[in-house]
Amino acid sequence: MDANKMEAAQLAPARWNTGLTAMHWRVLTGGFLGWVFDGYEAIALVMVLVPMLHSLLAPAQLASFPVYAGTAIGITLLGWGLGGLVGGVLADYIGRKRMMLWSVFLYAMFSGLTAFADSFVMLCALRFLTGLALGSEWSTGISLLAETWPQNARAKGAGFLQSGFGWGTLLASVAWYVLSSTHPLGAQSWRLMFILGAVPALFVLYLRRGIDESEKWREAVRERRWGPTEASVRSGDKTSRRPFSLAQLFRDPVARRRTIITTVLSIVTTVGWWAISSWLPIYTIGLAKAQGLAGGPVWGARVSISYTVGAIVAYMIAGFIADAIGRRVFMFLTFVGCLITTVITYKFTHTVDAMMIVAPVNGFFTLGCAYVWMAIYPVELFTSTVRSTAISVVFNAARLIAWVFPIIAGTLIHSFGGISQAALIMGSVYVLGLVLPWMLPETVATGLPD
Repeated sequence: MDANKMEAAQLAPARWNTGLTAMHWRVLTGGFLGWVFDGYEAIALVMVLVPMLHSLLAPAQLASFPVYAGTAIGITLLGWGLGGLVGGVLADYIGRKRMMLWSVFLYAMFSGLTAFADSFVMLCALRFLTGLALGSEWSTGISLLAETWPQNARAKGAGFLQSGFGWGTLLASVAWYVLSSTHPLGAQSWRLMFILGAVPALFVLYLRRGIDESEKWREAVRERRWGPTEASVRSGDKTSRRPFSLAQLFRDPVARRRTIITTVLSIVTTVGWWAISSWLPIYTIGLAKAQGLAGGPVWGARVSISYTVGAIVAYMIAGFIADAIGRRVFMFLTFVGCLITTVITYKFTHTVDAMMIVAPVNGFFTLGCAYVWMAIYPVELFTSTVRSTAISVVFNAARLIAWVFPIIAGTLIHSFGGISQAALIMGSVYVLGLVLPWMLPETVATGLPD
């Protein structure tokens, strides 16, 4: 090998997974499996909306089906947002691992109880409690991975962890495809989807034995590094009394700006998915009926599977793309894709065969790329003692605002007499995603602040 080739070989970057140990992979597995359960729960509710509400609502109430459907989704989001906000704050005080344990256990319990709902009010109450328990799982898993994985692999690992949501939605789509094809309990088969949701309680045993607490978080607490950003840590005093982490995000001007902008971007993502893309299975069922095709629910399940496959592909490659082109360009292109695919899906797609082609592209952007940036980027904007709080605010405060949009979307669908017009109106929210990323710093080369 000549001198030039030897020099090039020496300068070539190491493989992205160089330095990863069994501990790193256990952390990823724990966060990944936790997010699988979240993804399953989120899409299971959407998949069974039609038979579930037909089982629980009176005939007169079914005339306003979109409003009741939007309410069921919105109540879940409200609980998810509140639970995530509280759980994210607690994880910065009592630890990431402990919060993950409680989150998974309580979610599994309330999901299982949903199978026994016998009224719409009881359903909403259990959906709220399930969302409350689900909320903190994501921020704790992402914080734990970010604080343990090395710089060269962190974004990729975050993408892999986020893919758990896609695998969870795929699992739910496949489960409902089987149940809607076989009807083991007839019109009540939807209840089995929530029985399956109770299985994650067993995962708590793995979490207790297989995952250690974040040493980076422990060290930051021991050294009383309370500032929310690196600049504030360098300039701040290390008081013995710890400031309230949530207040710090809005007291510090740099942290406040970052929190507000990323939260608005999260709202764009959340509104886009829950108010638009979550209606895709129901919209597809309508297309099947319009074409005179039998088995409408089965077509809805097929499209959900196709949609989710596209999202999983995005999750798996997003970390590599974001590292190559930068966080802000990645986000800009993500929201361009969301805007375009929403128009194509709801304005120019009129058959189920066409939807099977369009759905994975839609899923790649609106579920895959649109959510994965939250696992990669916000952790790089805040320090260890407020990180879980910060990313929980970004991820879950959006739900505290966006939870009303499924209800609004349901009302619009009822008013316009169809999903497509309402989806196009709500889809305009993606325009914000073309502007706001440029108001944040690029962090691809700066590493994780301590």
